[in-house]
Amino acid sequence: MMKDYSLSLDGSTYAGTVAVISGREVVAQRSLPDSGIPARGQRGEDFMPMVVDCLSEAGIRARDLSRVICGAGPGSFTSLRIAASIGKGIAAGIGCPLFAVSSLLLIPAGSLLVAGKYLAVLPAMRGESFVLETDVDEDESISTDGAVRLVPGADVEHVAAESGLIPIGPGLRNDLKPNARGVARLLDQIIASGECDLSTWEPAYGRLAEAQVKWEAVHGRPLSAEA
Repeated sequence: MMKDYSLSLDGSTYAGTVAVISGREVVAQRSLPDSGIPARGQRGEDFMPMVVDCLSEAGIRARDLSRVICGAGPGSFTSLRIAASIGKGIAAGIGCPLFAVSSLLLIPAGSLLVAGKYLAVLPAMRGESFVLETDVDEDESISTDGAVRLVPGADVEHVAAESGLIPIGPGLRNDLKPNARGVARLLDQIIASGECDLSTWEPAYGRLAEAQVKWEAVHGRPLSAEA
């Protein structure tokens, strides 16, 4: 009987993560240190070897994969693009479907949390944070309404307290990061959400890239594809 393998990747922070999942079990995982600096430790030449190492540890080749699952953001623009490009390239190369999952959801899913209500948080730069309300049930399933919000970073604790949530995310007291291994807990709902169109899918960056913001400020108009 042929085994079902998933390759998951997430680049929403500068600490990129990769995992190979057999059925609902993580059989290999790798992560890069979070340098806190864009494009360092998250470049293609650093990320791709993690994929190779995970496939090797799992004892499979890329062609044995049933699907590729990519963290969809929000998060670091450059890092998300690198992980997405690798994921799309592998899926296109071997002809398997590509799926996406919120990187915010990979914070509780990739961590060993007791049942409770959590506010998943990721830095959004410019003094702001992306937040997502999540609920970890007694059976370890994780649910959310999927509504990502952008709030002032200084207000995260207050926003969480208002709704009776425990804030979790990079740099917080509960310093947890998105991890590709969390796909194992979310696999059924990820597959149920449907595969992505390889020709058009891109991560949800959450906001414009810093370079585009600067260009528009200098030129006084939105940057278009023709600019």
